[in-house]
Amino acid sequence: MHKHQKRPWTFYVLATLFTLFVIFLYGPMISIFILSFQGPTGGLVFPLTDPGFHWFGALFGQARTGDVGGAFGRTLPLALAVMVATVVISVAAGLAFRRRFFGSSVLFYTALASLIMPGLVLSIGILVAFQFLGLPTRWYSSAFGAHLSWTLPFGLLIMFAVLSRLDPAYEEAAYDLGATRWQTLTQVVVPIVLPGIIAVSLFGFTLSYDEFPRSWLTTGPQNTLPIEIYTMTTTVTSPALYALGTVTTIISFLAIGLALGSIGYIQHRRRNKKSF
Repeated sequence: MHKHQKRPWTFYVLATLFTLFVIFLYGPMISIFILSFQGPTGGLVFPLTDPGFHWFGALFGQARTGDVGGAFGRTLPLALAVMVATVVISVAAGLAFRRRFFGSSVLFYTALASLIMPGLVLSIGILVAFQFLGLPTRWYSSAFGAHLSWTLPFGLLIMFAVLSRLDPAYEEAAYDLGATRWQTLTQVVVPIVLPGIIAVSLFGFTLSYDEFPRSWLTTGPQNTLPIEIYTMTTTVTSPALYALGTVTTIISFLAIGLALGSIGYIQHRRRNKKSF
């Protein structure tokens, strides 16, 4: 029998550091989640008094603070539109970049350049460009382009990695069986890379949904939800702000859970097909 080996002291040090990191990372979020259930007489700090859903109702009730409903009604369609555009452009670019063409490297690095550019600087640039052209800044036009400059590089990187591992033999086999290019794309390529497409969708939605710097000067007179939350921090002194943070966090987690669940379901079906 092997004697139980004593773990080195470095293990306990690393475990302690990791625990502190997790507490530092998730502690504030958990505190906000708990304090969002404060009662009508509760404050912004502990202790929790008369827990309930009072402040969740205050977000959308007659005594609401800020234009939460309107901001959410703009943020959600904007995030969905950015998600769709990110998926379509990323998949198309990924398929095009499978073959080298003149200027492909310059185009690739130009697309990635927005990752290193500060979001607020890009927001200022878009504002100046729209003013120069005499166009108004709106959440569905200028903010859409600003968000796409943030989500698209992530989508491109994911699709390039996914499509680089796609064996061309699958497409050649489809052509040999008489499939057209469109049939090969929709019935062979897309099902194989579908988990990657879902990952791109997740990045497109969540990055746009939570984006603040690129929205700051590009949404025009109507705020998106991150800007509305920032505005509320200067005017709201009640747990309604925590309730709004809890709602937006839950929506983000639902989107992540839906994406991961879809990927897991697709992989489960593939394993079942291989077992037959």
